[in-house]
Amino acid sequence: MRKSLLLVMAGLCLASVCTAQEPLVIQEQGSFLVGGSTLTDNGEFVFSDLWSQSGQTAYGDHAYVWYQVPVNAKKLPLVFLHGGGQSKRTWETTPDGREGFQNIFLRRGFTAYLVDQPRRGEAGFTLASGDAMTPMYYDRTMFTLFRLGRWPEYYEDSQFPRDKASLEQFYRQGTPNTGPLDFSVVADSIAALLEKTGPAILVTHSQGGGAGWMTVSRTENIKAIVAYEPGGSPRLFPEGEVPEAISTSFGLIEGTAIPLEEFRKFTKFPIVIFYGDHIATEPTDNYGSDQWRGELALGRKFAELVNKYGGDCTVIHLPELGIKGNTHFMFSDLNNIEIADLLSKWLAEKGLDK
Repeated sequence: MRKSLLLVMAGLCLASVCTAQEPLVIQEQGSFLVGGSTLTDNGEFVFSDLWSQSGQTAYGDHAYVWYQVPVNAKKLPLVFLHGGGQSKRTWETTPDGREGFQNIFLRRGFTAYLVDQPRRGEAGFTLASGDAMTPMYYDRTMFTLFRLGRWPEYYEDSQFPRDKASLEQFYRQGTPNTGPLDFSVVADSIAALLEKTGPAILVTHSQGGGAGWMTVSRTENIKAIVAYEPGGSPRLFPEGEVPEAISTSFGLIEGTAIPLEEFRKFTKFPIVIFYGDHIATEPTDNYGSDQWRGELALGRKFAELVNKYGGDCTVIHLPELGIKGNTHFMFSDLNNIEIADLLSKWLAEKGLDK
């Protein structure tokens, strides 16, 4: 970690887009690895057999963290956790080269911690055996699943940039798992990070939402959760109150039961959950829209139960505010400043921006 670094970032030019910004002054920045575990071979290390694993130790299943602290930083930092098949790149820069949430919120005075979850990106070492890497033939799938449109057409009001270069940047930012996805391993690493940072606001996206929910039982340092379209397992509900599973063309969307005492931990801090546009209201064969029909329904039920037990959980469905065309990656859409403003407003309302 580098102390008292004065870094002036006066602009950004990527993908033929140049944005003139006021200088961004960073007091400190650096990176570190956190969490993880080891495996040690029981044999005896022999120097003449240097490449044998005998007697040696493997390190893995940690998270990689890149952080920046602005001058006069606010009290609570933002910890950003990416979604499935992604990395911290999610938060850095948009596909068309505009500033992502990292810089937007640094400019607003928040320290930013960007995480590569275990077995992903710059945290690639794993202690579990994974699948061999193979080409990923999923560009049309991603186009549909993340609600840019219905291949090959964009939605008419889509907030995703429509030039070829931006779409290619979007496809190339995906990152494979180096081992099996394990939400417990991810949650353990995020809890370890929060023990290092102290009290913080956890910001999750998509599959990262599941790990975020699981982290709550592992640390007292979460002071708020901001979840952008949390999806995938686990979706946590108190025992005896798990909603009926929802059948979608994507697959079954269902909750997971946990003890009520554990669920009550979600009532100890404010939560906001954001959903974008083009989410179906009735069953459809468009699996991108239909999956999120189920996810939104369970998200509303989750919020209802958190509030029932005395918590403070808000669901914001952007079209209900008149904000149209947002994809699954709303924080990097063309109107990401508007999306950031909604978060800033919520943070201010909850007294989390001091």
